[in-house]
Amino acid sequence: MKILSLVAALTVLAGCEQKKDQPWLGYGEGDTAYISAPQPGWVTAMKVERGAIVHRGDLLFVLDSVREQAGAQQAVASLSEARASLKQEIANLAYAKTTLDRQDRLARDRAGTPTQRDLALSNYRQSEARIAQLRAQIAQMEASLTSASYGLGQRDIVAQTDGRVQDIYFREGEYAPAATPVIAVLPPKNVFVRFFVPEPELPRVKIGGTVRITCDGCKPIDAKVTFLAAREEYTQPVIFSRDNREKLVFKAEARLPQGLDLHPGQPVEVRPL
Repeated sequence: MKILSLVAALTVLAGCEQKKDQPWLGYGEGDTAYISAPQPGWVTAMKVERGAIVHRGDLLFVLDSVREQAGAQQAVASLSEARASLKQEIANLAYAKTTLDRQDRLARDRAGTPTQRDLALSNYRQSEARIAQLRAQIAQMEASLTSASYGLGQRDIVAQTDGRVQDIYFREGEYAPAATPVIAVLPPKNVFVRFFVPEPELPRVKIGGTVRITCDGCKPIDAKVTFLAAREEYTQPVIFSRDNREKLVFKAEARLPQGLDLHPGQPVEVRPL
């Protein structure tokens, strides 16, 4: 009897140890970057295809730019006209200054008339005011030209991150609204693992702790736990008992700064270290 009891006890302990060593199940996941245009427009060219690898600065797609080009050309023409007016007014100011100096000398020599001097002074001050006004207008026009050039540049949408193109939502000839995703890109650094921890094993995982990730055909990966749900993910519609408590799981996530070499949806096993 003692031998049978000992065997039974060892069997239970072995079962508990084997159960404790069971991995947590999870899968690869990724935070997709959705690329959109800040302005609406017709897609005139799509420079990438689904599955392509893109790098920061690569041209992704192009929107029609007839209106933006016209606006930029008008801004350039207005700025050139204002600068020409300023140049002419500077010459007028120099002439007005010469005339005023002449009237001042005549006034000192008692050879001029007050009316002529007042007129020369008025012309000089008006020219100064006109120059200040033109310079203010030119500064405003330069800002408008910068804005127009920026708007024109926004018709060519370039990648702001590295990654693989996951999907394309608009093709050539389609109208893309502003701030609506046109291309979905998954940066490698955004790939992580989402796994589920049974309620009895919750004390084994902590934010900042290390877990080992394994999957079929890949090398083990050690990653940091970056998220742990505050509440259980699934609950049973029955009164808690020792048996159904094991069916409660808590969602958790693990990442590395450079991302994980996994595919979204790929099944993985996770063990705490």
